[in-house]
Amino acid sequence: MAKVVALYRYPVKGFTPQSVARITVLPGGRVAGDRVLNFRFADAPVADEQWCRKYHGVVLVNTPGLARLQVEFDDRLQQIKISFKKQILADADLSEAGRQRLVDAITGYVLSLDENPLTGQPARLPLKLVGDGATPSYQDNARGMVTLHSRESLASAAIALNDANLDEGRFRHNIVIEGVPAWEEQSWVGRKLRIGQVEFEVAKPEVRCLATHANPHTGERDLQVMQTLVKAFAQKEPTFGVGMLSDTGGEIQVGDAVTPL
Repeated sequence: MAKVVALYRYPVKGFTPQSVARITVLPGGRVAGDRVLNFRFADAPVADEQWCRKYHGVVLVNTPGLARLQVEFDDRLQQIKISFKKQILADADLSEAGRQRLVDAITGYVLSLDENPLTGQPARLPLKLVGDGATPSYQDNARGMVTLHSRESLASAAIALNDANLDEGRFRHNIVIEGVPAWEEQSWVGRKLRIGQVEFEVAKPEVRCLATHANPHTGERDLQVMQTLVKAFAQKEPTFGVGMLSDTGGEIQVGDAVTPL
């Protein structure tokens, strides 16, 4: 029987995942506490609380070295701690002064990297930390979706990439399942899916970006994920995982059954 084997939230877009035992899916299809904050460029073309494409902020696609940071977010205290090699760079709340300390820490770290989106881009500075710390606002698409892949698909991709230890953290999904044939989740697009007591519409395949090339531990671009997915699996676009919507939402926990409808 297919079941949930891992659940993740990503409080700060592009930064450290939180492995959790349960998630709350909000009506519409976003995960509570997921992508509630974003380090955004000064010249982003929208208001702070509005969605915009990830390329208008500091994220893995343009700053792979973010993977070397450890970011802890306490949503109850609204407190963020950012560390590098066990050294605390900043530990602050989401007050105006606290946000400034966090921005200063991230700006200094990013500018120290060889590959970063800030050097030679004065219009992007100063960075700003946007988001209220509670509302999931900064997913990769404007509508926001819960994302899913299977461990069987991960194993298949690992063979193609010649990496037996391929880390699912590269793909930054919310729900990981097992107990289905490899790539089975792609056949669910356009169909309904029940996970525990939550019903989803599987809305689209997840097309991957350059963020997947970054090792989620070292921050090095060490695998050609996009090119390999296209060539090895005859894909038109590099695809791994699916995006889902839910009208009603609800709670999902590790161990819940996964049932295509």
